[in-house]
Amino acid sequence: MFRGTWWLGLVALAGFAQVSYAPPNAGDVPNPYSSFVTFGHLTEGRKWGATSGVSVAPNGNIWSYERCGSNSCAGSDADPILLLDQKTGALLKQFGKGLFMMPHGLYVDKEGNVWVTDGVGKDGKGNQVYKFSPEGKVLMTLGKPGGDGAGLGGFDAPNAVLVAPNGDIFVAEGHAPTLGNSRIMKFDKTGKFIKVLAAKGSGPGEVMEPHCLAMDSEGRLFVADRSNNRVEILDQDGKFIAEWKQFGRPSGLYIKNDVLYVSDSESHPDRPGSHGYNPGCDRGFRMGSVKDGKVTGFIPNPDGMTGGSEGIAVDHEGNVYGASRIAAEAGRLERFDKR
Repeated sequence: MFRGTWWLGLVALAGFAQVSYAPPNAGDVPNPYSSFVTFGHLTEGRKWGATSGVSVAPNGNIWSYERCGSNSCAGSDADPILLLDQKTGALLKQFGKGLFMMPHGLYVDKEGNVWVTDGVGKDGKGNQVYKFSPEGKVLMTLGKPGGDGAGLGGFDAPNAVLVAPNGDIFVAEGHAPTLGNSRIMKFDKTGKFIKVLAAKGSGPGEVMEPHCLAMDSEGRLFVADRSNNRVEILDQDGKFIAEWKQFGRPSGLYIKNDVLYVSDSESHPDRPGSHGYNPGCDRGFRMGSVKDGKVTGFIPNPDGMTGGSEGIAVDHEGNVYGASRIAAEAGRLERFDKR
């Protein structure tokens, strides 16, 4: 009896690790959200630059950034990091002037601190991770300014940062077109390097352009393994748990109440070639339980845009926000209200 139970347990574990459904497209599953509205009001005369980051403060307000009216903050005196009122979209706070080349990943920890990655390194600036207080004070930096990712603890195009409940810090790096190091590194709460959690590749436990990170209530690490067209699930030591392809080609992840929300900004159903990644799959937002990976909802890409939202977040009321880079020098936040 014991032997049979043990064998069935292995079968169940293997089944979980290999579960993969065809990515649902528009009409295959319900859309539980209303049409989007553009969210976020900047100061008079300022326009939105490109963005791919959005998150939620402990009090429910919305953190985002815009790349200084363009797709880069190099040479700009604008404050890229923005706090917006959740109800009205009014600008409440801004900071980060002069620090960034190109803000990319955005994460808010349980204490309300704001973590931002700088995804470009040049002229002794960028390729770093910043930890800010909610007031905008720099509390910590990781990586060498302008570094090229050589060695351990340095970054080349850091895409995302996440902080575990115990304070351990996870940083994902490696971006198209070169894909760079394509790895995930783990640091302790003081910023001391611990280990490489996942290295470049397409096998179990490997990553190729890890674009975003999220963590569920069990402490499992969810990776938007974008150039492998999958969500990969690891434990906090890098042990492979599962890969899911049913959420499309993931750019952004957000987990709330153990529901996984995934933004797919790059799939295209019928256009082959360099801009036709993941054929047969529509761009948009998919959502489903972290327990079984079944997709239960889909928000189609609005406006027939050629590029969709990369960043995604969910507020305390269940509304979904998308951080969209809609052209080379323009972006917007989209808000989809729960029906």
